[in-house]
Amino acid sequence: MASRPLDGLPVDISAPVEAEVFVVFHRDGGIWLTGPCGAAPWRIESHDRHPIELVRTLSNDALGAPLLVHSTSWRWEHEAVVLSFLVVIDPERAQGLESSAINRDDLARSTATDAPPAIAPSQVLEHALRHLSWLAQDDPVVKATLSAPWHDSLAGYVPEPFRQLDTEEV
Repeated sequence: MASRPLDGLPVDISAPVEAEVFVVFHRDGGIWLTGPCGAAPWRIESHDRHPIELVRTLSNDALGAPLLVHSTSWRWEHEAVVLSFLVVIDPERAQGLESSAINRDDLARSTATDAPPAIAPSQVLEHALRHLSWLAQDDPVVKATLSAPWHDSLAGYVPEPFRQLDTEEV
């Protein structure tokens, strides 16, 4: 893949860029995972389109208009840059799709200067929901977009301060 600038920044990415999309909705007092790939992340390779525009467009085409599209993290995996996204949809959009209630998981932990040796999709989703919880409190658009039941369910997802530094390694 050819090198290309990233939104005018002096950064070139010569590896593929993939979007990892977690489609979520709120039902029965809980948060559920669904999407075109069922209760699993949806992977989309981005070539010449801005990843958030690509995720928004494909989500709209496959599921109808999303309530919220937000990039939550990135990582290097399988020789590609993987951008993780949460796409929040109305529960009606999930009818007929395989769905699963989301269970909590531990975050993937790293050292102070290295990435975690392995990152499970459930850990990416945990991080994404903690990030959404913070945005629901801090970002006026996200706060207004999410319903009261969403805010109630996200209350248990408390963002943590940076705790990667292990004093034994320093």
